[in-house]
Amino acid sequence: MNRTRVATAAAAAVTTLALVAAGPASAAAGRAARPDQATAHPHHARPTIVLVHGAWADGSSWDAVTRRLRHEGYDVRIAPDPLRGVATDTAALKAYLSTVKGPVVLVGHSYGGIVISNAATGNKNVKSLVYVDAYIPDTGETLAELTGAEDGSALNVPDPGTVFDFVPIPDSGGDVDLYVKPELFPKIFAGGVDAHEAAALAAAQRPLAASALEEPSGAPAWKSIPSWALIGTADRVLPPAEQSKLAERAHARTVKTDAPHLSMVPEPDAVTELITDAARH
Repeated sequence: MNRTRVATAAAAAVTTLALVAAGPASAAAGRAARPDQATAHPHHARPTIVLVHGAWADGSSWDAVTRRLRHEGYDVRIAPDPLRGVATDTAALKAYLSTVKGPVVLVGHSYGGIVISNAATGNKNVKSLVYVDAYIPDTGETLAELTGAEDGSALNVPDPGTVFDFVPIPDSGGDVDLYVKPELFPKIFAGGVDAHEAAALAAAQRPLAASALEEPSGAPAWKSIPSWALIGTADRVLPPAEQSKLAERAHARTVKTDAPHLSMVPEPDAVTELITDAARH
């Protein structure tokens, strides 16, 4: 199938989903409306929400937020994050965003903040950036550097082997995947979350390539795109003090909530409210 046919099919699918989400009454109204009225319907002006998970998580971490956003009528996409490194992950997200038509609100959690900061640069469709317990890097900064910039990160330790399990990456020249030790994961990432759910999150974690820790970030999109930030005040991965400094530097509209690093799990309402605020901007 050529690119034109794919784009046409995608546009038709989006229109169909919009009518289904709006319900039978709205669909009937749409059929009865004049073309200029249908085009002006507020639903069509809504941005697509693209969610990007961070390291040691996966797309399911967004489940509760996704349900709430869809309930409010938003088209929500969860972009795959390979977790192979800044350049690789940025290229993957850029390719994904090229398939999303119209305005976009781009949301990143944790390391996903680095990825969205790079991938949105130069993309005119991205209208807002939302950082959820996320890294908001400037040019040249690294994940390891920002994690250790303030005291308090449970990942910033003299011996990484006390926090991570190492799994060799085949044909990588010696690189390894980092997994947070399952017994440590709940208290580091999900403090206060139900024990069974926290254990499930630990089991589902996707690893980060160790080389990504020292890979410098590129020119950040937050310098030209309005930003929002949610800070979990019980975060033990990226200290709240560092998050506050990064958000202030980016001139982000900021809210705080009493939540751990995976704040969207116990506090999906707060995260959803911030995203919808960015979407209404």
